[in-house]
Amino acid sequence: MAVRKGNLDSICPLAERMFLSFVSLSVSEHTTKGMTVNTPALCFRSKKILAPMVRVGTLPMRLLALDFGADIVYCEELIDIKMVQCKRVVNEVLETVDFVAPNERVVFRTCVREKDCVVFQMGSADAERALAVAKLVENDVAGIDVNMGCPKEYSTKGGMGAALLSDPDKIECLEDTISLVKRIEKTGVAAIAVHGRKKEERPQHPVHCEVIKAISEAVSVPVIANGGSHDFIKEYTDIEAFQQAAGASSVMIARAAMWNPSIFRREGLCSLKEVMQEYIKYAVRYDNHYTNTKYCLCQMLREQLETTEGKKLHAAQSTQEICEVFEMGSFYEETTAILEAKASLKAKTQDEDEQMEDTDVIKMAVRFDKREYPPQITPKMYLLEWCRKAKHPQPVYETVQRPLDKLFCSVVTVAEQKYRSTLWDKSKKLAEQAAAIVCLRTLGLPEGKLNEGENHLINKRKRENEEFLNNKEHEDDHLVEASHKRAHFTEGASDSSSSEVPQ
Repeated sequence: MAVRKGNLDSICPLAERMFLSFVSLSVSEHTTKGMTVNTPALCFRSKKILAPMVRVGTLPMRLLALDFGADIVYCEELIDIKMVQCKRVVNEVLETVDFVAPNERVVFRTCVREKDCVVFQMGSADAERALAVAKLVENDVAGIDVNMGCPKEYSTKGGMGAALLSDPDKIECLEDTISLVKRIEKTGVAAIAVHGRKKEERPQHPVHCEVIKAISEAVSVPVIANGGSHDFIKEYTDIEAFQQAAGASSVMIARAAMWNPSIFRREGLCSLKEVMQEYIKYAVRYDNHYTNTKYCLCQMLREQLETTEGKKLHAAQSTQEICEVFEMGSFYEETTAILEAKASLKAKTQDEDEQMEDTDVIKMAVRFDKREYPPQITPKMYLLEWCRKAKHPQPVYETVQRPLDKLFCSVVTVAEQKYRSTLWDKSKKLAEQAAAIVCLRTLGLPEGKLNEGENHLINKRKRENEEFLNNKEHEDDHLVEASHKRAHFTEGASDSSSSEVPQ
């Protein structure tokens, strides 16, 4: 792309010395080592953009910002190492696409509504990982952004964020040909976002509009101005004033949007109560974790956190309790009932499909209820004991969690035959016990229930305890005897030695 004016030598020292705490790469086409990442091209001119904010830029906030008039929304910065471990899951109940970590935690959730206007921001210091993440999410987002501006330690000490500004060679590795602004431009990026502060500066410091303007004049790609919440943006009309002062193509808003996302509304700010209720609706609808919902609402309340409502919010320990604080208990019950019904219907269909497929698995509708068993006795213990006596390999359990409702199902393999319960359980342990019950009942073996009469495992444990106690008593007797002998020997030795002492 053509460069309007200026040169690399004049821009780079200015960038290093003066202001760049945020440079992002929104890539519409990116090539590295013969591989290309394509994402739908976004127009970054004359746009009002929700900035990436850690813990704030989750799906409910992004959708709410779009409702109020934002043109483009960024997700919070997500680290490449976490993302490359994720699997892409279509959540048919929530109607979302989830990127799920090995521990089943949803790292990134998106939906069709934002597909053409959401930018995925990643933190990365490694070209290969960045490319792998871009390939993972490319079909579900409108742009890919590499964070080069976060000054926080969790980002910089990993060589990411603002740390990249002091390592141009690493930036070049990510984008093939760069040296900060002009070198970045030559890589074919769609836009550059600039937070007009130095790495060491914080929000309370004035934003350097003149530097953003210098960057805008030096490149031909759109420059997005960020950092105006403190000095400029208090209402919608201020957005344009900041854009003009910075000479930028577009404006990115962080804290002003976090405090009240209706900052994007042309008609003016909505009441905080209305904004918070709309946010909560999205949080419930898309199963947002209550701690994240609570955090975002606290950022909106700000100085009102010491009010009665603020204190109730601070004390809330679930999404339902949050809804009750804002008089939305009935909405919560209605929405969760709809989602649970959808999940149950989908689960039933899925179970029917699995029953058609798993013809080699013996199934029963059973659950493990620990109240029916003696303390410390379980079906898994009985099955393991039987396998040992029958000289079979020990049972092998394979457990999966269903993303629809987060329930578990386990299949146990014994003597090359598989068994499982058709009922899904709330935990991995319960699912495994249920699978063991299916196996034991199929083989006609006792499972250790209280109503089965004499329990040989309990008797075995009693014998083991008695043997342990007997052995302990014998050991104690030997210790006592040994101590007596040592005492006698010491006494005799002291007598003989005392006779040798000169009188």
